[in-house]
Amino acid sequence: MIQGIGASAGIAMGKAFVLPNWEWDVPEQKIDVADLAKEFDRLYEGIKTSKFEIEQIKGELRDMVGTEESHIFDAHLAILDDPVFMNEVQGIIQRQYKVAEVAVKEAIDHFVTMFDLLDDEYMKERALDIKDVGNRLLKHLLGAPEITLPMDTQPFILVAKELSPSQLAHLNPNHVLGIVTLAGSTTSHSAIMARALGVPLVVGLDTKLEDPIQTGDMLIIDGSTGVVLIEPTEEVVDRYTRIQSVQLEKKKELHQLAGVSSVTPDGKAVQLAANISSLKELEVAKPVGAHGVGLFRTEFLYMDRIGFPGEEEQFEVYRSVAEKLGDHPVIIRTLDIGGDKQLDYFEIPEEENPFLGYRAIRISLDRKDLFKTQLRAILRASYYGQVKIMYPLISSVEEVQAAQALLGQAKEELRQEEHPFNENIEVGIMIEVPAAAMIADLLADEVDFFSIGTNDLVQFALAVDRMNDQIAHLYEPYHPAVLRLLKMTVDAAKRKGIHVGVCGEMAGDMRALPIWLGLDVDGLSMSSHAILQVKERLLCTRQEDSRSLLEELLACRTSDEIIKQLDSFKQQIDEQRQHTNLCERS
Repeated sequence: MIQGIGASAGIAMGKAFVLPNWEWDVPEQKIDVADLAKEFDRLYEGIKTSKFEIEQIKGELRDMVGTEESHIFDAHLAILDDPVFMNEVQGIIQRQYKVAEVAVKEAIDHFVTMFDLLDDEYMKERALDIKDVGNRLLKHLLGAPEITLPMDTQPFILVAKELSPSQLAHLNPNHVLGIVTLAGSTTSHSAIMARALGVPLVVGLDTKLEDPIQTGDMLIIDGSTGVVLIEPTEEVVDRYTRIQSVQLEKKKELHQLAGVSSVTPDGKAVQLAANISSLKELEVAKPVGAHGVGLFRTEFLYMDRIGFPGEEEQFEVYRSVAEKLGDHPVIIRTLDIGGDKQLDYFEIPEEENPFLGYRAIRISLDRKDLFKTQLRAILRASYYGQVKIMYPLISSVEEVQAAQALLGQAKEELRQEEHPFNENIEVGIMIEVPAAAMIADLLADEVDFFSIGTNDLVQFALAVDRMNDQIAHLYEPYHPAVLRLLKMTVDAAKRKGIHVGVCGEMAGDMRALPIWLGLDVDGLSMSSHAILQVKERLLCTRQEDSRSLLEELLACRTSDEIIKQLDSFKQQIDEQRQHTNLCERS
């Protein structure tokens, strides 16, 4: 048995296919001064072809796993436009008179070596992105063929030193049982994509293997525990076959809950909705019984294009979602760009702290023309279903009032143009800034509902960037300060009689469920794949017990104390399930 790191859950059993490294030998070649222009032309043509190819991969991936994961390739496109990287390549050609492919290879090696020397896992993963993009560019400059996977229909476990997002995007999930990489981490782009595709993945075997895995070796991998078994005995195969069967049976059992009402044993109903970024993701949410859409990220409409979408285009998309959901609600969040979400055609000035800068509602209120266009489209779509509007990153009453004033103007324009819309459309805000939680009582007077965005709320409350590996351990959703902000927000909403839900990652975390029940939130919105697991746990958890637990949690002084209490509560529920009909379906 070899112990790696589990990066994407699930068990896979099958024969290994070892992927050759996607790298080429580039012999040293020099050019004359007269050939400089030709080499630059070759370089620019290679860049153009690489960009086109990456855009194609991005589109294919979006169809497979959704819009959010496909934006991994925005980083690859950015590298090809990065002045530092390209200046390095151009400088080698111009100063050292080397051919374009040699210049690209030297630039890749320079930056990869520089990043690998840093004691920062995030930067090491970005080194893989540079290598991926650089090798794609090299492929076109050399005229080299793409390394392909087996074309037969026999499924296999893919083994690679490291797997780039580009290579992973070309995989057929029906042929790939699982993946093992010698390098990599759970936060890599490849790991994110593997989880989205539902492919088991184990990473970090580099220093664990005494002998390399060979193509044809029989493997068992567990993407949850990180275990890899090479040439296992029949007894071990039988044991993992039974475990795999139990997991598959559990999936089938969960799907039987799709039509079951999400109500606790003592009668607390909680709406379990889906977070989506596209119409395709809506088709995934419906079969698992999502109670509408609790967060429709509209950014995807603005990306992968050369200009802002017009009112008609937006209206058609919003109307389609509303019609497909019928009586179920859809909460449409207005444009949330800035920070890590950039548009190629909308230049945002470089900022030292972009996550605290020009983004979300701040851009909308600054660019009222763009904001009103979107509000008009949402209003028109409200005639065709249960549409609601939600403003992101609100931190003051003034921002809400300014947005509402613009919404009023949009309504008046539509009345004059005789466009039908829901005059009583509900409007809400995201609570993701500590300031908003602290004045939740004031904000509740202005809107119809709150939706707590836990991802940003935790980051802002603790001053921790969770993508920074050096301090990621400080990102603690169960910090006592976070619990107090949550309670402050929900209590204010309840006193004012408005609906309050949660749409951040904590909404889909089963460990957090008793917190939400104890606080008495009305709805949870999460990734579609988490809905049935949360519903199963909800059907077994009494609100009365959760309220008692919440009192104990609020008295805790550390995150560890809170987590221990939550784990103990979960264990009690599991024990009760074995002896009672607590989870009886209704």
